[in-house]
Amino acid sequence: MFKFPLVSKININRARTEFLSHGTVPAGRVPEHIFRSWQRSQGCGVDMERENSNIAAIARKELVGLTEKNRTLLVSSYSVMENLYEQIHDSSSMVLLADATGVVLHSLGDSNFVSRARKVALQPGGIWSEQVRGTNAIGTALVEQRPIVVHSSEHYVQAHDFLTCSASPIFDPYGKLLGALDVSSDCRAYQQHTMALVRISVQQIENQMFANGFESDICIQFHNRPEFIGTMYEAIAVFSRDGQLLAANRSALLHLNLDRYQAQTATFRQLFDIPFDALLLQADNTPQPVIRLPIAEGLNVYARVRMSPGYKQRFLRQEKPETATRPRLADASETRLQSLNALEYGDTRMRTAIDKAQRVLGHDIPVLIEGESGTGKELFARAMHQSNSRRSGPFVALNCAAIPEGLIESELFGYQEGAFTGAKRKGNIGKIRQANGGTLFLDEIGDMPLALQARLLRVLQERSITPLGDGTAHPVDIAVICATNRKLRDEIAANRFREDLYYRLNGLVIILPPLREREDLLQLSRSILADIAGPLRSVRLCEDVLNIFSAHPWPGNLRQMHNVLRTALALLGSDEEITLGHLSDDFLEQAKEAVPVPARQQAQPCRTIGSASPPESLDSLEAQAIQQAMAGCQGNISAAARQLGISRNTLYRKMRLFSA
Repeated sequence: MFKFPLVSKININRARTEFLSHGTVPAGRVPEHIFRSWQRSQGCGVDMERENSNIAAIARKELVGLTEKNRTLLVSSYSVMENLYEQIHDSSSMVLLADATGVVLHSLGDSNFVSRARKVALQPGGIWSEQVRGTNAIGTALVEQRPIVVHSSEHYVQAHDFLTCSASPIFDPYGKLLGALDVSSDCRAYQQHTMALVRISVQQIENQMFANGFESDICIQFHNRPEFIGTMYEAIAVFSRDGQLLAANRSALLHLNLDRYQAQTATFRQLFDIPFDALLLQADNTPQPVIRLPIAEGLNVYARVRMSPGYKQRFLRQEKPETATRPRLADASETRLQSLNALEYGDTRMRTAIDKAQRVLGHDIPVLIEGESGTGKELFARAMHQSNSRRSGPFVALNCAAIPEGLIESELFGYQEGAFTGAKRKGNIGKIRQANGGTLFLDEIGDMPLALQARLLRVLQERSITPLGDGTAHPVDIAVICATNRKLRDEIAANRFREDLYYRLNGLVIILPPLREREDLLQLSRSILADIAGPLRSVRLCEDVLNIFSAHPWPGNLRQMHNVLRTALALLGSDEEITLGHLSDDFLEQAKEAVPVPARQQAQPCRTIGSASPPESLDSLEAQAIQQAMAGCQGNISAAARQLGISRNTLYRKMRLFSA
């Protein structure tokens, strides 16, 4: 654990005295950004010695409105905050998300520390702007628009000196400031890697915002290491059809040597040493290829180009009329609709699950799907919807664990215009009414707050819903499918789940087997590989790879297999067979621990990636191992470090190195 030297706090206190007396600080006593913030705080009239009683917070009704106004930020941040808190729990710390004005929207923290933090309104509704609180990590990061650490007496208000806080601003894809993510701790328990954790988490949040909203534009995902395409470290740049840069994440700005101001006027022609049309033609040659892309000063990056099917077809007709009649290439944004029978590859337990599901189709029987994370619960639910008479209606999914508690009610049940401050002008119909005539899928149902469980039970019993602020009951006709990776009976025993709702939801319980127990594992891997590679490319798995797949424990289940195959395909180049050399070193080590690979296979892999290619560097293999561990552990830093056999600090350092 890292602690600031005692002399540092002495220097800070001397600097505070000097600042109060003369308005200046001797050089080197405090960081420049702290001194600038002290000056701004003084200019705003903040009382440096005020007591805890003079705290500022907004009313609960106002907080509900702000929560709705910042829905996109909250939805993108919630799961990341959960993961971040998992890394720091039991360290007298808390994770906080604030909006662009410094109001705290959501928080997670250790109970012993949260009670102390409440005394200074470090909680949802608390106002932590510089104008109100003086120098603090949230408010100062928003003003400086860069990551900030504020330790102990560096806080302008003396009552906050028990804190050490690390915050980083969050920007949307267009560079607009949305808010800040912060970790606040007891100043005696501050750890040196906390800021690295915060910055990585903000990068995850910002990248998630690129998933939607650019359907009609051209998205380029790139990195100087091909294995990082598709991971949280990838650079993302979005261009309009005429080559104007519309949006870029931080990694893209770093790779292209741009600041956010320069990005506002940048074009593809200025940034890359290849004509825009030539890039689109090259990207169209193979489904989802990884291509080499030249940037300024003779450097190259590896890239994947994503464009909407409609634009792709128009581009093909305009630029390549002789090939416009060939089969349309599969696009990453398209989801293949599968019936239940299409999920059967020869596993006995899956066949049983499919048979049970088919028998209840059309009988208004609620279904509860249980299984480990990554076993394909939503895929199974979609297949049920596609197989019954409701397939012409909507399939509406809601992950109860991925939405903050303050948003779930309005997201699920909807609200009327003017129901609360910040509500959308036309209101929100809610997921339940959106699913009318179709299927409502509630994933991670065990995470639904108890108060909302009662409302959901009434909806299911009465088949009608009354949105917030609306006295009218609206009838709904929905099929309900729920999923969980928890044992709901255990949740009932712990008083976290209503027993009456449990019996209302589990008309039929379907348990999906983990991948390591499936009899059809190899057939499934071939099918997933074919889907990723696309219809115009034939790729196979060599015998040694199939043997390793059979022996692997697959803790991440189907999600992990998809990531393994996608990475292998990216490293494959123009070859047609995935070999041991295309799998990460960490993945191979895991397989050896499960079932040792014979010495003959270790010494002579089934074939090399290509005799003309140089052997992979140690850095490259290390980067692949980290990527695979992070994917297999669902982004859990502690679990990935244990899997790799290194400390968390070492893992943070290597992640920063490889993302540079």
